[in-house]
Amino acid sequence: MVIYLPELSADPSQFPSPEQAMTEPDGLLAMGGDLSVPRLQQAYRQGIFPWFSEGDPLLWWSPSCRATFEPGSLSPNRTLRKQLGKHRYRILLNQHFTKVIQGCSDPRPTQQGTWILPEMQHAYLAMHQAGLAHCVEVWRDDELVGGCYGVQTGLLFCGESMFNREANAAKIAVCALQYQLQRYGGGWIDCQLMNPFLQQLGATSISRTAYLQRLSELGQLQLQPGCWASTELPELWWHE
Repeated sequence: MVIYLPELSADPSQFPSPEQAMTEPDGLLAMGGDLSVPRLQQAYRQGIFPWFSEGDPLLWWSPSCRATFEPGSLSPNRTLRKQLGKHRYRILLNQHFTKVIQGCSDPRPTQQGTWILPEMQHAYLAMHQAGLAHCVEVWRDDELVGGCYGVQTGLLFCGESMFNREANAAKIAVCALQYQLQRYGGGWIDCQLMNPFLQQLGATSISRTAYLQRLSELGQLQLQPGCWASTELPELWWHE
């Protein structure tokens, strides 16, 4: 069976409707185009993201279900609080974006490669420099042990990836992310595809239709100024 996959034009604002995405593989919507800042910005505004492996064409996705965290749904549990108190982690925002995305690009033990290819790293660094992509960094002493990054669209943070170099560091990063967003009037986090790790943290799965409606509402609003200033969270942020 031949499957027709739309190819994007040179116009960075033009994408097929997410409702036209395939059911197998779930969410595959289009191919081609580029990873320029204007195109990525338009993609996220429409509930679409790039995802492809080495040797594949540039592929764009909008899955039928999305993993999301509602405001107030993330906080360190007792075990994590003990770990935070014992090791005195430092949580930095937007200070070492390149190091965070490089950490996320390292293959997991169960993976043979990575989808965060050099062209993806360059693209999201450009998004960061444009003030659209941001990161949370977890440091212990002078070592970056975990973090996450993504794209802010109105009041919705579209998470791209996270990593651990120490047990629970990614959990700390995501909890710190929601803490910071809530301080400035947000708290909604999109994690794209559900997995056991996100489910364990309390993510809920919503339909594409519900996600696009939420994106439409949240995308019209703005965080209070200063949320993504390059800074360090207060030492006992998890007690607030």
